[in-house]
Amino acid sequence: MSKDSNRGSRLDRVVAESQRQRQEREQGYRARALKMYPWVCGRCGRTFDHRNVHELTVHHRDHNHDNNPLDGSNWELLCVYCHDNEHQRLIEAARGGSGDGPAGARGATHNPFAALGDLLKGEGDDGKSL
Repeated sequence: MSKDSNRGSRLDRVVAESQRQRQEREQGYRARALKMYPWVCGRCGRTFDHRNVHELTVHHRDHNHDNNPLDGSNWELLCVYCHDNEHQRLIEAARGGSGDGPAGARGATHNPFAALGDLLKGEGDDGKSL
């Protein structure tokens, strides 16, 4: 066996072990959070039962997945949609955006209602009464 294949298999073992440990850690805090909290999304209020609880995620409030206090104070249960939205808002904030749209995007400059006041007074585009 060559040196490169030994390195590759060692790296594969290290990656596999790391993934296994992460899954075990996640299952530990997920199980605790599901026992502690009602199965309701903390953002949208959607309720869950045994059929769809797999769509309920444990969100780390400080975004540190290694911070898992036994009292659950760093967790909140979020549905997958609200959880994705929360992380997207964090990404956009890090890019300097407001989280309301793409980073660097400017608001609209055209006002489709600019002449509405004149129209309501009965004046058309040519300044004559309607």
